[in-house]
Amino acid sequence: MDRAAGCGACGGASCGASDGPPSGILNVDKPAGMTSHDVVNAVRKIAGTRRVGHAGTLDPMATGVLLICVGQATRIAEYVMQSAKTYIAEVRFGQATTTYDAEGDVVGEYPTAHLTAEGLKAALAGFVGPIRQRAPAFSAVKQGGEPLYRRARRGESVEPPVREVHIYRAEMVRWEPPVATVEVECSPGTYIRSLAHDWGQLVGSGAHLTSLRRVRSGRFSVEDAVPLARLQEAAADGDWERFLIPMDEALLDMPALILTAEQAQALEHGQPVEAAPGAGGQLARAYTLAGDFVALVCYNEAQGRWLPAKVFRTR
Repeated sequence: MDRAAGCGACGGASCGASDGPPSGILNVDKPAGMTSHDVVNAVRKIAGTRRVGHAGTLDPMATGVLLICVGQATRIAEYVMQSAKTYIAEVRFGQATTTYDAEGDVVGEYPTAHLTAEGLKAALAGFVGPIRQRAPAFSAVKQGGEPLYRRARRGESVEPPVREVHIYRAEMVRWEPPVATVEVECSPGTYIRSLAHDWGQLVGSGAHLTSLRRVRSGRFSVEDAVPLARLQEAAADGDWERFLIPMDEALLDMPALILTAEQAQALEHGQPVEAAPGAGGQLARAYTLAGDFVALVCYNEAQGRWLPAKVFRTR
């Protein structure tokens, strides 16, 4: 996050350049077999800039909503990542794997005859709420600056961290032994692979993830996502920019402030402005009278003013 003196809750001002490629968010339907970084590289070629990043990793096996930030939108990725995610997953019982998904080696075979739909639903309900979850050994979580999966692939012993995550909703929508289909709404940072593994352990039968599709990230749904291949076709025709979503649409849960020209100019120069008061540390979207999104601002209760957190030049 950009840092400057003033509002410890949200950092300080930093201005984005107005020159260069267009800015916005692409809601991409990620295909299976690609890493999130592979998609970022593909969009870099499409947009003609390296100023591209994603807001929430998907494993290569997974498909669905991958939000790609282009241009100045890369500066709000940290806020976009904080949104809740919804997944549709298939979990196979009876086998545990090294990676907790179908891409790993099978390390255990377990009986499944005792499993019932009612028992599985009851066990799954136990994961709803705030829980402590251990990340898979084969994951991108870093320890000592290196992703765990690299150490695991070398055969080194790894101890994945345990983190608190929140499962807002978990419903088993189909049971076709030995495969259960579930819909999960959760906080960012939740590993559905770990949920599948832990679910299997709880019911006395190993389990692993066989498919995963992210159907929602914040206010963005898979129904509105553009397949990467379609985006590449549009780029070849020269009209890929029509899929760009204004970056402030990812921040609509924040309140909005309408600024005068003088206030907008003050923010651009890193100066605080007075407007309707907010809660201490609260973030808000700031717009000009013409409707241009110019900044994210943070309320400093002690000063009674809004401080610039992220400033976006529009000229």
